[in-house]
Amino acid sequence: MTVVRVVPLAAGECLNIAALTERGAAWRVKVYPAGFALLLHPVRGAVLFDTGYSFRVPELMRRWPGLLYGLITPVRLQPWQTPLAQLARLGITAQDVRHVIVSHLHADHVGALRDFPAADIYLDAGAYPPLRGLRGLRAVRRAFLPELLPPDFEARSRALTFKPAPPAFAPFEQVADVFGDGSVYALPVPGHAPGMIALVVRTREDAALDGNGGGLTLLASDAAWSAKAARSGEAGHPLANLLSWDVKQGQRSREQLRDWLAAHPRTRVIVSHDAPEPESSV
Repeated sequence: MTVVRVVPLAAGECLNIAALTERGAAWRVKVYPAGFALLLHPVRGAVLFDTGYSFRVPELMRRWPGLLYGLITPVRLQPWQTPLAQLARLGITAQDVRHVIVSHLHADHVGALRDFPAADIYLDAGAYPPLRGLRGLRAVRRAFLPELLPPDFEARSRALTFKPAPPAFAPFEQVADVFGDGSVYALPVPGHAPGMIALVVRTREDAALDGNGGGLTLLASDAAWSAKAARSGEAGHPLANLLSWDVKQGQRSREQLRDWLAAHPRTRVIVSHDAPEPESSV
């Protein structure tokens, strides 16, 4: 059985209002990591799930219309925080990365996509078409900065192949076996953005998809603002829905993740904008 090591990382931070992301939280500015993950696959090598920020993002936010994006969610990024710098410290070069799985196309998830020119880019077939023609304010309204996509983005894109999900993934009806070896599965969790996906990663040989979740890691992307909210299905403040692609889809995705986690309670949960759950706690 193929197993994958998951290394949670964060490429910079953004600022937002705590009360928008957590019911009952204070109306104060809070720092949120721009999380991404390195998946060490025994055959595929270094695989990324999203990329976080690069310096292209704050550069775009210094001019119109990206300026508006930067006013809503200011970005902080230090040179040592870029994905390239962090991977280099692990002995991994940009050319070593041949696979990038993209959860969705918001700037904090594809901000460094241009830094990996040798990688195939895996995503839901429904993620890009609704955004393809957006420019200017219409793009910023969707948290999409088209300048972040590499020029050959469409040529290197690989649409995930979703098939009817086995009972172990209920209530999800569709699942994609990303590499065809049972190590990394994509689940559709649209709503926050079109075609958004989460990943279920097998991290131990004894992990059973129909077990209690031990040896599995859920990378939930932005389906929830925190690991706690992923488990409870709690939504953020209604004002946070202003940036959602489809509020009803988002609610359904949160409920599906909540129910799947209830059936697999020992799954480790990692969301993009919260500290990852420790491996030792599962």
